[in-house]
Amino acid sequence: MGKLLLSYYGDDFTGSTDVMEALASNGVKTALFLGIPSDETLAKFDDCRAIGIAGTSRSQTPAWMAEHLSPAFAWLKSRDAAICHYKVCSTFDSSPDIGNIGKAIEIGRDIFAQDCVPVVVGAPELKRYTAFGHLFAAYQGKVYRIDRHPVMNRHPVTPMAEADLTVHLAAQTELRIALADLTMTVGDAAQRIDALLTEHPGILLIDVDGSCSQVIAGEQVWRLRSGRNLFVAGSSGVEYALLHAWNREGLTAGKGDFPLPGAVERLAVVSGSVSPTTERQIRHATENGFDGVPLDPLALVGDDAESAIDTAVASGIAVLRSGRSVILHTALGPSADRGIEIDRIPEARNRVGTGLGIILRRLVEAEALKRAVIAGGDTSSHALSELRVEVLTTLLPLQQTPGSPLCTAHGNYAATDGLQIALKGGQVGADGYFAQIRDGQRS
Repeated sequence: MGKLLLSYYGDDFTGSTDVMEALASNGVKTALFLGIPSDETLAKFDDCRAIGIAGTSRSQTPAWMAEHLSPAFAWLKSRDAAICHYKVCSTFDSSPDIGNIGKAIEIGRDIFAQDCVPVVVGAPELKRYTAFGHLFAAYQGKVYRIDRHPVMNRHPVTPMAEADLTVHLAAQTELRIALADLTMTVGDAAQRIDALLTEHPGILLIDVDGSCSQVIAGEQVWRLRSGRNLFVAGSSGVEYALLHAWNREGLTAGKGDFPLPGAVERLAVVSGSVSPTTERQIRHATENGFDGVPLDPLALVGDDAESAIDTAVASGIAVLRSGRSVILHTALGPSADRGIEIDRIPEARNRVGTGLGIILRRLVEAEALKRAVIAGGDTSSHALSELRVEVLTTLLPLQQTPGSPLCTAHGNYAATDGLQIALKGGQVGADGYFAQIRDGQRS
């Protein structure tokens, strides 16, 4: 494998494909591994300029991170990429106990023997913006401060009650946090950022509220390498910012070419999302060639979980054999959220995702399906592992609603090798997303 521009660890699977889409659609060929790959598997993708590992740290504890992120980061460091990125959700939802971003930064900072870790969260392409340290995100055509966002301020696991990311992050780490705000990213940005670094912060948050500040953020992150490999953290805003610097230096191949894959007659979807965005998408789909099959998430983790999975598979096969596509879902919007009951059972959320993955794999096997979708960020991280997939590559970027591309799965398991699959975050996609994936269209 030649010199890598970038390596990364995604804190969930949907976010990992988000990074892959941003890179691949802009001419940086990328492979996403579902764990540290063997040398043999890695060699199959030696023409890639970027590689990633899809992880589950967004739904894990700091103790889990200490055990699992350390070897992952060490392996990524050994790949000698110019930039190594710890990728987090663009809504930055996290807490001291679950998905602790500060802890992950501390681990990466130690492994890379680095004084300060740059952090970029704003990603205008995803309608995410940071201004004077505060995070804003769009929903239904309006932009909200993240603590007033109709979805993220009531996230079932990590609700966002604080918009100032320096305050939010300070609850997760003792590292000193410096802010390169919008006044710092105009004029002589390098001089101003260097002045901040003389104060020896452990974290440097760089504002991005639009194209101008994004260009400057990318230039400054690329400059801060100073001839060594640099560990950074943030959303896919890191990649979108760096692409400007890479394009200027001729390091990218221009826009990627992705022919439309065409439609499939039948599509299977499993969803563990409680997002109102996913609710609208499910309702739209059931009016456009899909049948919905509601599932009881508690049954999937109960004493008779195997029977519940068998029943779900039988229902899904019946729909598919009628010639229609199927969506098997554990909730239809926030009003159907069973989160309080689920959280009374140890590891239940992860087990729901695993159960959905088993259901989807069995549907793919039984009906030789060529295309599928998993909806829900945490769901995707646990469900995809059950499909016995080893690597993902980008098949079709969705330029109008970036963040959940259609991918090609690779692995040694015949039923899912070559499967076309999309991993959709709860907040991502237009109302017609599932039909769009079925039809193989960009919009």
